[in-house]
Amino acid sequence: MAKRPIRTAAVRLAAAVTLSLAPVSAWAQDILIGIPTAQSTLAGVADHGDWLNGAMMAIEKINAEGGVNGRMLKPEVVDIDILSPEGTVGAIQALTERKVHAIASSFVIIPQPAMDAAAASGVPYMHGNTSKASVQLVAENPDRYRNIFMIDPDETWYGYGFVRYLDQLEASGQWTPKNRKIHIVQEQVAYTQVISQAAQRAIAESGGKWEQGPVTDIQFPVQDWTPVISALKASDAGVVFISHWVAAELAAFSKQFAFDPVPGSLVYLQYGPSQPEFLDLAQGAAEGMIWGTVLGTPRSATGKPFREAYMAKHGENMGEVYTSSSWDTIHMLAEVWKTVPPEDYDAVGKAIRQLRYEGISGTYTFDRPEQRPLNYPWETDTLSDGIPHLIYQVQDGKHTIILPAELAEAAYVTPSWAQ
Repeated sequence: MAKRPIRTAAVRLAAAVTLSLAPVSAWAQDILIGIPTAQSTLAGVADHGDWLNGAMMAIEKINAEGGVNGRMLKPEVVDIDILSPEGTVGAIQALTERKVHAIASSFVIIPQPAMDAAAASGVPYMHGNTSKASVQLVAENPDRYRNIFMIDPDETWYGYGFVRYLDQLEASGQWTPKNRKIHIVQEQVAYTQVISQAAQRAIAESGGKWEQGPVTDIQFPVQDWTPVISALKASDAGVVFISHWVAAELAAFSKQFAFDPVPGSLVYLQYGPSQPEFLDLAQGAAEGMIWGTVLGTPRSATGKPFREAYMAKHGENMGEVYTSSSWDTIHMLAEVWKTVPPEDYDAVGKAIRQLRYEGISGTYTFDRPEQRPLNYPWETDTLSDGIPHLIYQVQDGKHTIILPAELAEAAYVTPSWAQ
């Protein structure tokens, strides 16, 4: 049985007693939040910028309302090289040396070195690594990684869940595949390899409904997509699955594909279009392409006003993933710090494990060995109990949610090259 949420009346009463007994000096200083932010690397700058923007908005709001038990939140921002173990370790250690009370991180590419650096100090570390390897380490080493939490489901659902979404899209009558073959293009980092393997597993488990097409390798940075498009045209698969995450390179693919498309194929660009520069760089060439994220910003009762506030502050071209999730993460930490001293890392970690937080991106719970929330609809069939896996299509130059049905803004539209 899952533990009760920390926001029950009984726990709040107990917390009030605890706070009343705490020394005044323990609550007199700022609460420091470490935010490692890629500012000078080849990749990740856009996502990390989104994360920082959303976090700062949350910090400003909470401080304007009096902070947490009268203490102000103070961000501690350091540059991080997410592409190297040394870069991630250096950033995490710089934050722990500053005695931050928690680390709120969008993601790193190689998770374990960053996790180990945080675990050495015991500081609560909440991240969006979207990594099966991250949560497996936590589950297998619960004491060492007790205060490390992933805020989203893992990356396997980008592959496995997408193939299952194809079933829903076809069943809806909005799309009829020209054939059952799925051609996968995969980058070589562990993240994209895991996604590719999960998609291949879903194809194999489909009982022949879907057919495994060619698997084409690419290597970051991709200088020219011409060989890839030639391979796609040769296979003529009904579904093109690009397992890659860099927005600028997927925008370049979109432009080359639009010039020489594979007629009738559905094109899935996995995650990278979520980054704010994608639509600008694609210059209209991505119209009709679809992509997904296991952590997004639904156009819900809370999502819509957040989007409006974010764009009023930071401009119309808003990232779809790390803006609202960082907002949620800061609010989760603030919620926990209302009940336990930020200086008591283990008490904070225990409180996070008991937390149920209904945020903009979905409902966060961490009361399982992996210490990460559930994916809707693949791990829970109740929308309010998980983080929804969102599928978007570029329609009229904008990202439009088409799945799941409960959150869809519009139906799938057949792209020009498939008509």
